[in-house]
Formats: sequence, C-alpha cells, structure tokens
Amino acid sequence: MSGKRLKRKKLHSKLFTKNRLVILNEDTFEETFSLKLTLMNVFVVASLGAIFLISVTTFIIAFTPLREFIPGYSSTQLKKDAAELALKSDSLTNVLKKNQAYISSIQKVLTGELDYAKFNKDSILAATTDTIPKADLSPSEEELELRAEVEKEEKKAQQSTVKKKK
Repeated sequence: MSGKRLKRKKLHSKLFTKNRLVILNEDTFEETFSLKLTLMNVFVVASLGAIFLISVTTFIIAFTPLREFIPGYSSTQLKKDAAELALKSDSLTNVLKKNQAYISSIQKVLTGELDYAKFNKDSILAATTDTIPKADLSPSEEELELRAEVEKEEKKAQQSTVKKKK
C-alpha cells in the first residue's frame, strides 16, 4: 500500500512541479522571454494542439474538394453522371426491346406466319412490357408459428420487467 502511495506522490510531484522556461539573448544574456510551466500543463497543451490539428485536417479533407484526391472517393460530378447514364441506358434498353418486338412481328407478317388482320402495333408494344408476376404474400404455417413464439417471449419479457420494477 505504502509503495503505491509513494509512487503516486512521486508522479504527482513530477507532474506538478513548476519549472521555468527562459529564452535568453545569446550575445547579451538578456532575458527575452520567461514562462512558468509544469509537466502537466505541457502535456495538456500538446494534447489539445494535436486534437485541434487533427480536427482541422479532417474538416478540410471532408468538406472541400481535396477529398477527391484520396483513393476510394469519387467526385460528386462523377456520381451524378453515373446515375444519369444508368437511367439513360435503362430507358434505351426498354426502347430496344420494343423495337425488337416490333421488327419480329413485322417479319412474321412478311413471312406469312401471322395474318395481316391480327397485326396491331399497340398490341405488340403492350406485349413487350415487363409485368411483375403476383406473388403469394400470405404467411406460411411456419411463419405463423414463429410469430406466436415471438409474441410469447415478448410477453414473458414484459412481465419480468414489470416484476423487477415492483
């Protein structure tokens, strides 16, 4: 016990002992600047300076165009262009599908596979639209059992918290 206490006192005395920093003119030995410091003050000022420097650097990188020079970050203009091109390619793909269906229908008419009276451009284009199939969204028996188990566990948890509060 006393050994730990002695170490603490020794550390405390080292940290809080006042020292004097003096800057002298070398030619005249005139005191230019003088400052009383403790080791703790130097540590605190150095830590705050490092935190300030790190935060300013982070702020500059995060909120200025400098972030584009860091590998892995892309420019906002590049992101906008990519989104715009993705939309254009999607719409061009849809137009291409419609044109392909129209051309294949015309080929059928020209080769005689399809009667002329049945040929209608709107029906061809309507046939090419992708429809989402309806899925059965009703819960299965396993899901209903799981829901019941979860409800029972929640009720038990609520009852135990109510008992603990009392």
